[in-house]
Amino acid sequence: MTTGTARLVGLDVARCLALVGMIATHTYVDRTPEGDLTLVQAVAGGRSSALFAVLAGVGIALATRERATTGAPLGASGASGASGAARAARGRERLALSSGIVVRALLVGLLGLLLGGLESGLAVILTSYAVLFVLLLPFVGLRAPVLFALAGLWAVVVPVGSHLVRPSLPPRGFDSPSLSQLGEPVRLLSELTVTGYYPALTWLAYGLLGLAVGRCDLAGRVVPAVLALVGAALVVVVPLVSAWLVGAPGVVATLAGRPGGPDTAFDATTVDRLAEQLSGTTPTGGPWQWLLVTGQHSGTPADLLQTQGSALLVIGSALLLAGAVGATGRRVLAVGAGAGSMTLSLYSLHVVARQPDVWPPDDGTEAWVWHTLLVLALGAAFAAAGRRGPLEAVVSRASRGAADAVRRPSRR
Repeated sequence: MTTGTARLVGLDVARCLALVGMIATHTYVDRTPEGDLTLVQAVAGGRSSALFAVLAGVGIALATRERATTGAPLGASGASGASGAARAARGRERLALSSGIVVRALLVGLLGLLLGGLESGLAVILTSYAVLFVLLLPFVGLRAPVLFALAGLWAVVVPVGSHLVRPSLPPRGFDSPSLSQLGEPVRLLSELTVTGYYPALTWLAYGLLGLAVGRCDLAGRVVPAVLALVGAALVVVVPLVSAWLVGAPGVVATLAGRPGGPDTAFDATTVDRLAEQLSGTTPTGGPWQWLLVTGQHSGTPADLLQTQGSALLVIGSALLLAGAVGATGRRVLAVGAGAGSMTLSLYSLHVVARQPDVWPPDDGTEAWVWHTLLVLALGAAFAAAGRRGPLEAVVSRASRGAADAVRRPSRR
Protein backbone atom coordinates (compact mmCIF):
# COMPACT_ATOMS: atom_id res chain seq x y z
CA MET A 1 0.00 0.00 0.00
CA THR A 2 1.11 3.55 -0.66
CA THR A 3 1.77 6.15 2.01
CA GLY A 4 -1.43 7.86 0.89
CA THR A 5 -3.34 4.68 1.70
CA ALA A 6 -1.68 4.52 5.12
CA ARG A 7 -2.82 8.08 5.77
CA LEU A 8 -6.40 7.28 4.79
CA VAL A 9 -6.47 4.10 6.90
CA GLY A 10 -5.08 6.01 9.88
CA LEU A 11 -7.78 8.67 9.55
CA ASP A 12 -10.45 5.97 9.30
CA VAL A 13 -9.10 4.45 12.53
CA ALA A 14 -9.44 7.86 14.20
CA ARG A 15 -13.00 8.26 12.86
CA CYS A 16 -13.89 4.78 14.07
CA LEU A 17 -12.64 5.63 17.57
CA ALA A 18 -14.66 8.86 17.50
CA LEU A 19 -17.80 6.96 16.52
CA VAL A 20 -17.34 4.29 19.18
CA GLY A 21 -16.59 6.96 21.77
CA MET A 22 -19.69 8.93 20.88
CA ILE A 23 -21.81 5.79 21.13
CA ALA A 24 -20.30 5.22 24.57
CA THR A 25 -21.32 8.69 25.76
CA HIS A 26 -24.87 8.04 24.52
CA THR A 27 -25.35 4.59 26.02
CA TYR A 28 -23.00 4.05 28.96
CA VAL A 29 -23.97 5.14 32.46
CA ASP A 30 -22.69 8.60 33.34
CA ARG A 31 -21.72 8.09 36.96
CA THR A 32 -20.81 5.46 39.48
CA PRO A 33 -23.04 4.83 42.54
CA GLU A 34 -20.68 7.15 44.46
CA GLY A 35 -21.43 9.98 42.02
CA ASP A 36 -18.10 10.05 40.16
CA LEU A 37 -17.84 9.99 36.38
CA THR A 38 -17.43 6.48 35.04
CA LEU A 39 -14.13 5.81 33.30
CA VAL A 40 -15.84 5.50 29.91
CA GLN A 41 -17.54 8.88 30.28
CA ALA A 42 -14.40 10.50 31.65
CA VAL A 43 -12.40 9.35 28.63
CA ALA A 44 -14.95 9.78 25.83
CA GLY A 45 -17.25 12.52 27.10
CA GLY A 46 -16.77 15.70 25.09
CA ARG A 47 -13.70 14.30 23.35
CA SER A 48 -15.39 12.08 20.77
CA SER A 49 -17.53 14.83 19.28
CA ALA A 50 -14.52 17.18 19.29
CA LEU A 51 -12.51 14.53 17.44
CA PHE A 52 -15.28 14.32 14.84
CA ALA A 53 -15.13 18.09 14.34
CA VAL A 54 -11.34 18.11 13.96
CA LEU A 55 -11.57 15.24 11.45
CA ALA A 56 -14.16 17.27 9.51
CA GLY A 57 -11.52 19.94 9.05
CA VAL A 58 -8.96 17.33 8.02
CA GLY A 59 -11.39 15.99 5.43
CA ILE A 60 -12.01 19.42 3.95
CA ALA A 61 -8.27 20.09 3.84
CA LEU A 62 -7.67 16.86 1.93
CA ALA A 63 -10.58 17.53 -0.45
CA THR A 64 -9.28 21.01 -1.25
CA ARG A 65 -5.73 19.82 -1.85
CA GLU A 66 -6.82 19.07 -5.40
CA ARG A 67 -5.00 21.10 -7.99
CA ALA A 68 -6.72 23.56 -10.20
CA THR A 69 -6.63 22.90 -13.90
CA THR A 70 -3.44 24.93 -14.14
CA GLY A 71 -1.67 22.64 -11.65
CA ALA A 72 -1.57 25.20 -8.81
CA PRO A 73 -2.84 24.02 -5.43
CA LEU A 74 -6.04 25.54 -4.11
CA GLY A 75 -5.28 28.64 -2.13
CA ALA A 76 -1.85 29.23 -3.68
CA SER A 77 -1.34 32.69 -5.11
CA GLY A 78 -0.40 32.90 -8.74
CA ALA A 79 3.07 33.88 -9.84
CA SER A 80 3.52 37.42 -11.12
CA GLY A 81 3.71 36.13 -14.68
CA ALA A 82 0.68 33.88 -14.50
CA SER A 83 -1.73 34.36 -17.36
CA GLY A 84 -5.26 35.59 -16.91
CA ALA A 85 -6.53 32.23 -18.11
CA ALA A 86 -4.52 30.43 -15.43
CA ARG A 87 -5.87 32.72 -12.70
CA ALA A 88 -9.40 32.24 -14.00
CA ALA A 89 -8.95 28.46 -13.96
CA ARG A 90 -7.74 28.55 -10.37
CA GLY A 91 -10.67 30.74 -9.41
CA ARG A 92 -13.13 28.39 -11.07
CA GLU A 93 -11.59 25.41 -9.29
CA ARG A 94 -11.90 27.16 -5.94
CA LEU A 95 -15.55 27.89 -6.71
CA ALA A 96 -16.14 24.29 -7.80
CA LEU A 97 -14.67 22.81 -4.64
CA SER A 98 -16.53 25.31 -2.47
CA SER A 99 -19.78 24.48 -4.25
CA GLY A 100 -19.23 20.80 -3.57
CA ILE A 101 -18.66 21.49 0.13
CA VAL A 102 -21.79 23.66 0.35
CA VAL A 103 -23.91 20.92 -1.20
CA ARG A 104 -22.40 18.40 1.20
CA ALA A 105 -23.24 20.74 4.08
CA LEU A 106 -26.83 21.17 2.91
CA LEU A 107 -27.42 17.43 2.69
CA VAL A 108 -25.75 16.67 6.03
CA GLY A 109 -27.66 19.55 7.64
CA LEU A 110 -30.99 18.30 6.26
CA LEU A 111 -30.23 14.81 7.54
CA GLY A 112 -29.44 16.31 10.94
CA LEU A 113 -32.78 18.12 11.01
CA LEU A 114 -34.61 14.90 10.14
CA LEU A 115 -32.79 12.91 12.83
CA GLY A 116 -33.30 15.72 15.33
CA GLY A 117 -37.05 15.20 15.06
CA LEU A 118 -36.81 11.61 16.28
CA GLU A 119 -37.34 10.66 19.93
CA SER A 120 -33.77 9.49 20.43
CA GLY A 121 -33.00 11.68 23.43
CA LEU A 122 -29.68 12.60 21.80
CA ALA A 123 -28.19 15.98 20.94
CA VAL A 124 -27.74 15.30 17.22
CA ILE A 125 -24.55 16.92 15.99
CA LEU A 126 -25.03 16.77 12.21
CA THR A 127 -26.71 20.14 11.59
CA SER A 128 -24.06 22.02 13.54
CA TYR A 129 -21.47 19.92 11.74
CA ALA A 130 -22.92 21.13 8.43
CA VAL A 131 -22.72 24.77 9.53
CA LEU A 132 -19.09 24.15 10.48
CA PHE A 133 -18.36 23.01 6.90
CA VAL A 134 -19.58 26.35 5.54
CA LEU A 135 -17.78 28.42 8.17
CA LEU A 136 -14.49 26.75 7.23
CA LEU A 137 -14.66 27.82 3.58
CA PRO A 138 -13.01 31.26 4.02
CA PHE A 139 -9.99 29.56 5.63
CA VAL A 140 -9.23 26.76 3.15
CA GLY A 141 -6.56 28.76 1.33
CA LEU A 142 -4.44 29.38 4.43
CA ARG A 143 -1.21 27.54 5.21
CA ALA A 144 -0.73 25.16 8.13
CA PRO A 145 1.24 27.52 10.47
CA VAL A 146 -1.40 30.24 10.17
CA LEU A 147 -4.19 27.71 10.71
CA PHE A 148 -2.54 26.24 13.82
CA ALA A 149 -2.16 29.74 15.28
CA LEU A 150 -5.76 30.62 14.42
CA ALA A 151 -7.05 27.39 15.98
CA GLY A 152 -5.35 28.17 19.28
CA LEU A 153 -6.37 31.82 19.25
CA TRP A 154 -9.96 30.94 18.37
CA ALA A 155 -10.16 28.48 21.26
CA VAL A 156 -9.17 31.21 23.72
CA VAL A 157 -10.94 34.30 22.37
CA VAL A 158 -14.27 33.14 20.96
CA PRO A 159 -15.59 31.50 24.18
CA VAL A 160 -15.08 34.85 25.91
CA GLY A 161 -17.03 36.61 23.14
CA SER A 162 -19.75 33.98 23.35
CA HIS A 163 -20.05 34.46 27.10
CA LEU A 164 -20.51 38.20 26.57
CA VAL A 165 -23.03 38.15 23.70
CA ARG A 166 -25.26 35.21 24.66
CA PRO A 167 -27.41 37.21 27.13
CA SER A 168 -28.59 39.36 24.20
CA LEU A 169 -29.49 36.38 21.98
CA PRO A 170 -32.79 34.44 21.95
CA PRO A 171 -33.08 31.93 24.81
CA ARG A 172 -31.93 28.51 23.70
CA GLY A 173 -33.99 25.36 23.66
CA PHE A 174 -32.66 21.95 24.61
CA ASP A 175 -34.11 19.86 21.80
CA SER A 176 -31.94 18.87 18.86
CA PRO A 177 -32.37 21.13 15.80
CA SER A 178 -35.22 19.74 13.69
CA LEU A 179 -37.47 20.64 10.78
CA SER A 180 -40.07 21.94 13.22
CA GLN A 181 -37.67 24.70 14.27
CA LEU A 182 -37.44 26.16 10.76
CA GLY A 183 -40.39 28.36 11.71
CA GLU A 184 -38.06 30.21 14.12
CA PRO A 185 -35.03 30.83 11.89
CA VAL A 186 -33.37 33.42 14.12
CA ARG A 187 -33.51 31.19 17.17
CA LEU A 188 -32.40 28.15 15.17
CA LEU A 189 -29.44 30.02 13.67
CA SER A 190 -28.52 31.35 17.12
CA GLU A 191 -28.52 27.84 18.58
CA LEU A 192 -26.53 26.38 15.70
CA THR A 193 -23.84 29.03 15.84
CA VAL A 194 -23.59 30.33 19.43
CA THR A 195 -25.99 29.06 22.08
CA GLY A 196 -26.65 25.36 21.37
CA TYR A 197 -25.10 22.01 22.23
CA TYR A 198 -22.50 22.28 19.45
CA PRO A 199 -22.11 26.03 18.74
CA ALA A 200 -20.45 26.13 15.34
CA LEU A 201 -18.74 29.49 15.82
CA THR A 202 -17.03 28.19 18.95
CA TRP A 203 -16.38 24.78 17.39
CA LEU A 204 -14.65 26.45 14.49
CA ALA A 205 -11.57 26.09 16.72
CA TYR A 206 -11.76 22.34 16.03
CA GLY A 207 -12.35 22.79 12.32
CA LEU A 208 -9.40 25.17 11.96
CA LEU A 209 -7.19 22.69 13.78
CA GLY A 210 -8.33 19.97 11.38
CA LEU A 211 -7.59 22.17 8.37
CA ALA A 212 -4.10 22.76 9.78
CA VAL A 213 -3.51 19.04 10.29
CA GLY A 214 -4.77 18.26 6.79
CA ARG A 215 -2.34 20.80 5.31
CA CYS A 216 0.60 18.91 6.85
CA ASP A 217 2.50 15.98 5.36
CA LEU A 218 0.76 13.09 7.13
CA ALA A 219 2.42 10.35 5.08
CA GLY A 220 5.61 10.06 7.14
CA ARG A 221 6.22 9.46 10.83
CA VAL A 222 7.57 12.82 11.98
CA VAL A 223 4.40 14.90 11.68
CA PRO A 224 2.08 12.28 13.25
CA ALA A 225 4.55 11.86 16.12
CA VAL A 226 4.66 15.62 16.69
CA LEU A 227 0.86 15.79 16.60
CA ALA A 228 0.59 13.01 19.17
CA LEU A 229 3.20 14.58 21.47
CA VAL A 230 1.68 18.07 21.29
CA GLY A 231 -1.75 16.57 21.86
CA ALA A 232 -0.57 14.63 24.91
CA ALA A 233 1.01 17.79 26.32
CA LEU A 234 -2.26 19.72 25.96
CA VAL A 235 -4.23 16.89 27.57
CA VAL A 236 -1.95 16.97 30.61
CA VAL A 237 -1.08 20.67 30.95
CA VAL A 238 -4.42 22.38 30.24
CA PRO A 239 -6.38 20.66 33.06
CA LEU A 240 -3.54 21.42 35.47
CA VAL A 241 -3.61 25.12 34.57
CA SER A 242 -7.41 25.12 34.80
CA ALA A 243 -7.28 23.49 38.25
CA TRP A 244 -4.74 26.09 39.40
CA LEU A 245 -6.97 28.95 38.20
CA VAL A 246 -10.17 27.46 39.63
CA GLY A 247 -8.36 26.86 42.90
CA ALA A 248 -7.84 30.61 43.39
CA PRO A 249 -9.66 32.03 46.45
CA GLY A 250 -13.37 32.51 45.94
CA VAL A 251 -13.67 30.91 42.51
CA VAL A 252 -15.42 27.69 43.57
CA ALA A 253 -17.69 29.65 45.91
CA THR A 254 -18.70 31.86 42.98
CA LEU A 255 -19.35 28.87 40.74
CA ALA A 256 -21.47 27.33 43.51
CA GLY A 257 -23.63 30.46 43.60
CA ARG A 258 -22.20 31.93 46.80
CA PRO A 259 -20.11 34.89 45.58
CA GLY A 260 -18.63 36.82 48.45
CA GLY A 261 -19.59 34.09 50.88
CA PRO A 262 -17.28 31.79 52.81
CA ASP A 263 -14.49 30.55 50.61
CA THR A 264 -14.80 27.01 49.32
CA ALA A 265 -11.62 24.99 49.07
CA PHE A 266 -10.83 23.72 45.62
CA ASP A 267 -12.02 20.20 44.99
CA ALA A 268 -11.91 18.67 41.51
CA THR A 269 -14.99 16.52 42.18
CA THR A 270 -16.98 19.53 43.37
CA VAL A 271 -16.14 21.51 40.25
CA ASP A 272 -16.87 18.48 38.06
CA ARG A 273 -20.34 18.14 39.55
CA LEU A 274 -21.00 21.87 39.22
CA ALA A 275 -20.06 21.69 35.55
CA GLU A 276 -21.97 18.51 34.69
CA GLN A 277 -25.11 20.35 33.60
CA LEU A 278 -23.30 22.47 31.01
CA SER A 279 -24.68 21.72 27.56
CA GLY A 280 -22.35 23.28 25.02
CA THR A 281 -21.77 26.64 26.69
CA THR A 282 -21.10 28.25 30.04
CA PRO A 283 -24.26 29.39 31.88
CA THR A 284 -25.70 32.35 30.01
CA GLY A 285 -25.44 35.41 32.23
CA GLY A 286 -23.35 33.46 34.76
CA PRO A 287 -20.08 34.65 36.33
CA TRP A 288 -17.04 34.87 34.11
CA GLN A 289 -15.23 32.32 36.30
CA TRP A 290 -17.07 29.59 34.39
CA LEU A 291 -14.58 30.25 31.58
CA LEU A 292 -11.85 28.69 33.74
CA VAL A 293 -13.33 25.19 34.05
CA THR A 294 -12.66 22.15 31.86
CA GLY A 295 -16.14 20.64 32.12
CA GLN A 296 -17.29 18.40 29.28
CA HIS A 297 -19.12 20.35 26.58
CA SER A 298 -18.63 23.58 28.51
CA GLY A 299 -17.18 25.41 25.49
CA THR A 300 -14.59 27.15 27.64
CA PRO A 301 -11.02 27.87 26.48
CA ALA A 302 -9.75 25.08 28.74
CA ASP A 303 -12.35 22.63 27.41
CA LEU A 304 -11.56 23.47 23.78
CA LEU A 305 -7.78 23.34 24.23
CA GLN A 306 -7.72 20.03 26.08
CA THR A 307 -10.12 18.39 23.59
CA GLN A 308 -8.07 19.79 20.72
CA GLY A 309 -5.16 18.03 22.40
CA SER A 310 -6.99 14.73 22.73
CA ALA A 311 -7.97 14.92 19.05
CA LEU A 312 -4.35 15.50 18.03
CA LEU A 313 -3.24 12.63 20.23
CA VAL A 314 -5.73 10.21 18.67
CA ILE A 315 -5.09 11.31 15.09
CA GLY A 316 -1.31 11.25 15.46
CA SER A 317 -1.37 7.85 17.15
CA ALA A 318 -3.74 6.38 14.55
CA LEU A 319 -1.51 7.61 11.73
CA LEU A 320 1.58 6.16 13.41
CA LEU A 321 -0.20 2.85 13.87
CA ALA A 322 -1.28 2.69 10.24
CA GLY A 323 2.22 3.52 9.09
CA ALA A 324 3.87 0.94 11.34
CA VAL A 325 1.85 -2.22 10.74
CA GLY A 326 2.83 -2.79 7.12
CA ALA A 327 0.66 -3.50 4.10
CA THR A 328 -0.99 -6.61 5.53
CA GLY A 329 -1.66 -4.92 8.85
CA ARG A 330 -3.21 -1.95 7.08
CA ARG A 331 -5.56 -4.25 5.22
CA VAL A 332 -6.65 -5.70 8.54
CA LEU A 333 -7.01 -2.22 10.03
CA ALA A 334 -8.99 -1.01 7.02
CA VAL A 335 -11.55 -3.76 7.60
CA GLY A 336 -11.54 -3.67 11.39
CA ALA A 337 -11.95 0.11 11.44
CA GLY A 338 -14.22 0.10 8.38
CA ALA A 339 -16.85 1.91 10.44
CA GLY A 340 -14.60 4.95 10.22
CA SER A 341 -15.13 5.14 6.46
CA MET A 342 -18.92 5.36 6.81
CA THR A 343 -19.52 7.32 10.01
CA LEU A 344 -22.39 9.35 8.53
CA SER A 345 -24.42 6.23 7.79
CA LEU A 346 -23.57 4.48 11.05
CA TYR A 347 -24.08 7.55 13.25
CA SER A 348 -27.50 8.00 11.65
CA LEU A 349 -28.33 4.34 12.25
CA HIS A 350 -27.26 4.73 15.89
CA VAL A 351 -29.56 7.74 16.35
CA VAL A 352 -32.49 5.82 14.87
CA ALA A 353 -31.72 2.83 17.13
CA ARG A 354 -31.80 5.04 20.22
CA GLN A 355 -35.53 5.66 19.89
CA PRO A 356 -37.53 4.13 22.75
CA ASP A 357 -39.18 1.43 20.63
CA VAL A 358 -36.05 0.35 18.77
CA TRP A 359 -33.57 -2.27 20.06
CA PRO A 360 -31.73 -2.13 22.40
CA PRO A 361 -33.61 0.26 24.69
CA ASP A 362 -31.59 0.12 27.91
CA ASP A 363 -28.56 2.17 28.90
CA GLY A 364 -25.43 0.64 30.34
CA THR A 365 -22.69 -1.74 29.36
CA GLU A 366 -24.96 -4.06 27.39
CA ALA A 367 -26.39 -1.29 25.21
CA TRP A 368 -22.92 0.10 24.55
CA VAL A 369 -21.57 -3.31 23.59
CA TRP A 370 -24.44 -4.11 21.22
CA HIS A 371 -24.45 -0.70 19.54
CA THR A 372 -20.67 -0.87 19.16
CA LEU A 373 -20.70 -4.39 17.77
CA LEU A 374 -23.42 -3.41 15.31
CA VAL A 375 -21.52 -0.47 13.82
CA LEU A 376 -18.18 -2.31 13.79
CA ALA A 377 -19.70 -5.34 12.07
CA LEU A 378 -21.46 -3.26 9.42
CA GLY A 379 -18.36 -1.17 8.86
CA ALA A 380 -16.18 -4.25 8.47
CA ALA A 381 -18.65 -5.86 6.05
CA PHE A 382 -18.79 -2.78 3.82
CA ALA A 383 -15.00 -2.33 3.92
CA ALA A 384 -14.37 -5.99 3.08
CA ALA A 385 -16.76 -5.69 0.14
CA GLY A 386 -15.10 -2.47 -1.03
CA ARG A 387 -18.40 -0.58 -0.71
CA ARG A 388 -19.05 2.92 0.54
CA GLY A 389 -21.68 3.66 3.14
CA PRO A 390 -25.06 4.41 1.54
CA LEU A 391 -25.34 7.95 2.87
CA GLU A 392 -21.69 8.66 2.05
CA ALA A 393 -22.31 7.54 -1.53
CA VAL A 394 -25.34 9.82 -1.94
CA VAL A 395 -23.65 12.86 -0.40
CA SER A 396 -20.42 12.30 -2.34
CA ARG A 397 -22.26 11.93 -5.64
CA ALA A 398 -24.25 15.12 -5.10
CA SER A 399 -21.18 17.05 -3.93
CA ARG A 400 -19.12 15.88 -6.89
CA GLY A 401 -21.95 16.69 -9.27
CA ALA A 402 -22.19 20.25 -7.96
CA ALA A 403 -18.43 20.75 -8.31
CA ASP A 404 -18.42 19.31 -11.83
CA ALA A 405 -21.32 21.58 -12.84
CA VAL A 406 -19.18 24.59 -11.93
CA ARG A 407 -16.13 23.21 -13.76
CA ARG A 408 -18.03 22.29 -16.92
CA PRO A 409 -18.03 25.71 -18.63
CA SER A 410 -14.21 25.75 -18.56
CA ARG A 411 -14.14 22.53 -20.62
CA ARG A 412 -16.14 23.84 -23.56
